[in-house]
Amino acid sequence: MSEKSVTYLVVDTREPSEYERSHVNGAVNISVMEFASGVLPQALTGVKKDTPILLYCLSGQRSNTCIGILRQHGFTNLTNGIKEGRTRQMLRQG
Repeated sequence: MSEKSVTYLVVDTREPSEYERSHVNGAVNISVMEFASGVLPQALTGVKKDTPILLYCLSGQRSNTCIGILRQHGFTNLTNGIKEGRTRQMLRQG
């Protein structure tokens, strides 16, 4: 049997200036402040609640905060990639 690779929606939770310097290809930039507004960020409206979402930041703290907020909105398939380099590695491994 072959393993099925996961296709993630990748979310960079850093500030726009951090995202502009470097980010994972295809990542959507939604800062922790957008998550903290109490309203689901516009970029995630219409996303199915069981979609695999991989979040990252600089150290894993902001992405972890955002995972908690997404859980409150009913999202269930969330992974903390911690930081950009580790997220790239996870995506290469599939």
